[in-house]
Amino acid sequence: MNEPRVSHQPLLSSKTKIAIIGGGVAGSTIALRFAELGLDTTLIEKGPSLVNGPPICHLHAGGNLYREISEKQCLTLLKQSIDTVKVYPHSINIRPTVIALPITDKGQPQDLLPRLEKLRTKYSELVEQDGRNKVLGEPVDYFRFYSREELDVLAKKIIPIKITQDSDWLIAFAQHTNLDNLKFPVLLVQEYGWSAFRMAAIASLAIDHLPHCHLQTNNQVVDIKQQKDNLVWTISTKKSQSEEVVHQHFDYVVNACGFKSGEIDDMISAKRKRMVEFKAAYVAHWPQYQGLWPEIVFYGERGTPQGMAQLTPYPNGYFQLHGMTQDITLFDQGLVSSSSKSAQPQLDSTFIDKIDKQWPEQLIHNRTLGSIDHISQFISAFSTASVAAKPLFGAQQIPGEDADLRAADVSFHGQHYARAEIIKGSSALAASDAILKNLVDCKLIVASELGDYLTEHYFPISLQCTNKDVTERAIIFAKQRGYPIALAKNL
Repeated sequence: MNEPRVSHQPLLSSKTKIAIIGGGVAGSTIALRFAELGLDTTLIEKGPSLVNGPPICHLHAGGNLYREISEKQCLTLLKQSIDTVKVYPHSINIRPTVIALPITDKGQPQDLLPRLEKLRTKYSELVEQDGRNKVLGEPVDYFRFYSREELDVLAKKIIPIKITQDSDWLIAFAQHTNLDNLKFPVLLVQEYGWSAFRMAAIASLAIDHLPHCHLQTNNQVVDIKQQKDNLVWTISTKKSQSEEVVHQHFDYVVNACGFKSGEIDDMISAKRKRMVEFKAAYVAHWPQYQGLWPEIVFYGERGTPQGMAQLTPYPNGYFQLHGMTQDITLFDQGLVSSSSKSAQPQLDSTFIDKIDKQWPEQLIHNRTLGSIDHISQFISAFSTASVAAKPLFGAQQIPGEDADLRAADVSFHGQHYARAEIIKGSSALAASDAILKNLVDCKLIVASELGDYLTEHYFPISLQCTNKDVTERAIIFAKQRGYPIALAKNL
């Protein structure tokens, strides 16, 4: 990023020192939120860079990929996704999602309509309240159903290299999908893509220019204690390849360790019920593809051989694949719960090895080919796609005991300790808002100094990142992590 075009004066006079443990989507977002306001913020990450973790590919702008979650969660995810687009515009791939129901599915497309109508109404209300919320297109166009007859007409058109109207996104889908295997109508919804590499790039670029944010990568927290008399926290860290332990002191701690949040909780005897689920997405190359594609989701029953199939497009014929079956994205014994003895759910060592070390080549090959086959039952030509990279993988935490929970943000324990407990990345801003309010409640910052910025998202430095700068940094991260650079580029 070029030198900031405006000076960055802190809004807050508070001398409070905040530690954020974990540099994923949640930790990075919270760190930027606080440092942009002028709070002294230290972000501690055990890895070499930011935003490593479960694969991100879309915003969940309305929760439409999950039929099983509550309407309340859907409305929450819609608002959170809108806020995310406003703060991280250059991390978004602006293209819609097509959702189709196979003829084998137990549901009907019309079953989706009541919830979609409520989401469109809510989006319209948000745009009316503030024109800046119009980031998912016109509210009237938030979704649309297409009949079989309409798709038959679209299938005869040339696949465009430039989109002029929403129906253009359906041309590739109509031409390549076996429409006889689907129920109608088919849904097109403004569910945009979200790039983890571009999100990491924005966080990294912004932190470079935020004097109040101190990034400590390759640092593992080995101990944490709170002095009960003055509530000050002592965090002990050790750098990779070093035995030296460094002790740092902070007024407030945010545990943003994702699926390993329980390890920090255990260090301070903070009880917490949570689940952890290991998941993976796969990267395929299909150079025979033409033109622009939407994201495509074929609904199915999770955990069965007919589980949801998902195709996420990137430039130059690269696709990210999900299949909600035990042989593809889900894993046998991949969902575990915490116990009375520990707040950290214990994944089997085979999963930890995949996260901390590497995947066996044969497993990469088999699971990626399995995901290609899963998509090919609907798009026959996709059978010619090939394995393009190691999987995108990680484990996500789910607070509580509801495995279907998707909208969650934060919880608190004792004094001056918060846990970021997001499940979907778009919930990170809501977590930062809740922790900021807690800082006010704890009298560590003065509410009157914050003014509207207690709820208004103030990110002047982050928003100075240019599309060019983000792409260049994202490509560096993709290369470092061993993925095709197409995953770091805009469509």
